[in-house]
Amino acid sequence: MQEPQITLGFAHFLAQTDAVGRALLVILLAMSVISWVLIAVKGLSQMIRSRRSEQFLRLFWNARSLEEVNAEIMAHGVRDPFAHLTAHAMNAQAHHARFGAAKLSEAGTAQDFVTRTIKKVLDEENTRLENGLTTLATIGATAPFVGLFGTVWGVYHALVAIGLSGAGTLDKVAGPVGEALIMTAIGLGVAVPAVVAYNAIARSNRVLNGKLDAFAFELLTFLSMGQALHAGQREPQEAVRPLRPVVQQA
Repeated sequence: MQEPQITLGFAHFLAQTDAVGRALLVILLAMSVISWVLIAVKGLSQMIRSRRSEQFLRLFWNARSLEEVNAEIMAHGVRDPFAHLTAHAMNAQAHHARFGAAKLSEAGTAQDFVTRTIKKVLDEENTRLENGLTTLATIGATAPFVGLFGTVWGVYHALVAIGLSGAGTLDKVAGPVGEALIMTAIGLGVAVPAVVAYNAIARSNRVLNGKLDAFAFELLTFLSMGQALHAGQREPQEAVRPLRPVVQQA
């Protein structure tokens, strides 16, 4: 009597695998969901952050004084890293001008205090940008090995079953071993998007941090000297009055 034809594939693999194989599959599925959620959230937040940063920088560089910039921040709030940095720097200068070095954290000149505030804000922004990247990197690095472990586990059980059955023909060996390779393919399918997204987001963060560092230097110059670094290079028709430090009313 002819044996019934067995259709090999993912469904047959799920039906034949044990609890360990199913657990590994669930882990890979969870990794995939987490990575895609992070990719969507980080990608959307980067687009919004980039658009708002461009809007604020246009406003900042076209402003005629820091009072005008401060009024805009007070009206619309802090919605991007550059506005966050500007608001804290101006508040630090106003606070030091009003109260002086009342605490150890405020020791030194006003420029020292503003410099420390700017560095603190830059660290906060860098930490905020790095949120979620460790998880993406971990998924990208470990998912292939989780899939490989599932493949090794599946091959082991397939070979044991073949050995017990005593049927060592090619069709009896190739089918179960080929099915076990599905776990490796799933692991790679989870890892590749995570690695690509991590590299893209990390590069975008490096570019933003570089722009923030350059902007922080210009901002510190405005606050300490009251004028732009390249004010002397402006065209006469584009000249504006020097930027002045902001001292907020108590």
